[in-house]
Amino acid sequence: MKTVQVHKLKGNKWNFISEKQELKDPLVLVFGNRFLLESPTIYNDVKELFPSGNIVFGSTSGEIINENVHDDSIVITAIEFEKSNYIVHSKNITEFDNNSEKVGEALATKFSKENLKHIFIISEGSSVNGSSLIEGLEKNIGTNIKISGGLCGDGARFKKTLASYNESPKEGEIVAIGFYGESLEISCANYGGWKAFGPERIVTKSVGNILYELDHKPALNLYKKYLGDKANELPQAALFYPLNLKVEGSDKSIIRTILNIDEENNTMILAGDVPENASVQLMMSSVDDIAEGASKAATYAMRNRKHKPELSLLVSCIGRKLVMNQRIEEEIEEVIEVTGNQSVTTGFYSYGELAPFSNRNECKLHNQTMTLTLISE
Repeated sequence: MKTVQVHKLKGNKWNFISEKQELKDPLVLVFGNRFLLESPTIYNDVKELFPSGNIVFGSTSGEIINENVHDDSIVITAIEFEKSNYIVHSKNITEFDNNSEKVGEALATKFSKENLKHIFIISEGSSVNGSSLIEGLEKNIGTNIKISGGLCGDGARFKKTLASYNESPKEGEIVAIGFYGESLEISCANYGGWKAFGPERIVTKSVGNILYELDHKPALNLYKKYLGDKANELPQAALFYPLNLKVEGSDKSIIRTILNIDEENNTMILAGDVPENASVQLMMSSVDDIAEGASKAATYAMRNRKHKPELSLLVSCIGRKLVMNQRIEEEIEEVIEVTGNQSVTTGFYSYGELAPFSNRNECKLHNQTMTLTLISE
């Protein structure tokens, strides 16, 4: 595996932070601030750097390149696979009447299962229901092939997100990268570091990822009551207090972030499904808890690996970044300490993370977690 990394701060020129070299048909991952990705020349600019590359864009709530986290920048990691190969497909959710499950099904049918080792998703993050997207993917691809990735971000603005494959970034795009080859070793894991507090409440009315009632009372009213004065800062304030979701029949709980609120209908829109009869509880975290959670995620991802990772793809949540603030790089440092400095690291801060639970194949949508996908040939 050969890699080249390039970084561009707002208003500056491209800066090669690794040795500049020619790569053969590289996968070019471009993670960047949404406003910078809206530049009409951005696709041609990247294509000029990597003429033979297959270019995947994703907007972020923060860009990760090795041990550093940036805002208002673009990070590029170009990868040449020497013993294996990859295939990229994309679909736009608007082609499927904004039905996340259907777009997932359509994407999954594009991939041959022969020698398929893993699928990595870079999805628009504004309107997609991550749980339904996963359900559609697994309906056609099965659960023997692991899926990981994340929902694109837009800082803490929640206005719109962008993604694309071999074209200028645009809204509604969902990109899937399939990795093929006998020599590939790919592992993934996630962990949060958040703690539940306060009373548990039952979801008494919901539709998909829209939460209407808790204990037969308007969910938004109850949530605002807990937030107090911070309710005026919704939806951003919700990133500090996600929900711990326990679904009937499952032994694992999932963290759900509130992406938006609907004052008119008194509802909350979450990043993934909130099934009726599930229980929810408020959560909170500290800087140290989040850093420790990142270390645990890396430990789980490294468990049982035969080879050291050559590429580490990190997807962490915007809520973690807001809590960590100026200490945000500590969670990246914790990851690198476990995975090792020999691995090239890149990724982004997201509106949702996709990964299986430890020792399981079925993918789940997570919020407020550090998710790793470690790759070696």
